[in-house]
Amino acid sequence: MDALLLDIEDRMEKAITNLERDFSKLRTGRASTSLVDDVRVDYYGTPTPLNQIASVTVPDSRSITIQPWDRNAFGDVEKALLKSDLGLNPVNDGKLIRINIPPLTEERRKELVKVARKYTEECKVAVRNVRRDGNDALKKKKNDKELTEDEMRHGQDEVQKLTDAYVAKADEVLGAKEKEIMEI
Repeated sequence: MDALLLDIEDRMEKAITNLERDFSKLRTGRASTSLVDDVRVDYYGTPTPLNQIASVTVPDSRSITIQPWDRNAFGDVEKALLKSDLGLNPVNDGKLIRINIPPLTEERRKELVKVARKYTEECKVAVRNVRRDGNDALKKKKNDKELTEDEMRHGQDEVQKLTDAYVAKADEVLGAKEKEIMEI
């Protein structure tokens, strides 16, 4: 049963890690290389992650610079950035592509908070699905006579404690992100 509980805890931890990764891609008015992590560039006919064909740096808190290693890729990188749903305008000076991060409007901040809440709800659903899987596994072990009724109940209580803890952790991560987004 300990192995089962460790597996459940590990899967719940991965749900929180995914939530934090999703949050890192939300624009908060501060420049971060993770903003362009999902941008794919059509490089010689192959969709390639931006960070594999260019160096991406953050010279200050309001801008990102991208320097493609292949001079021929400047146009493709610029097109990919314009097509992405980031809503950012790249400026190509021939040596670098600069992206200035404008300050967020109040309306945009509220939209980002809604998106953050949606990500958090998806995380909570994932945690609850792990709880359901764990409880099903415990019932199966009881039916296979590997566990007694009391051991199964105890296991379900432990799974519920883990679920409560990870749902609270997701809310905590959301609170921090909301504060960061609404900060001017």
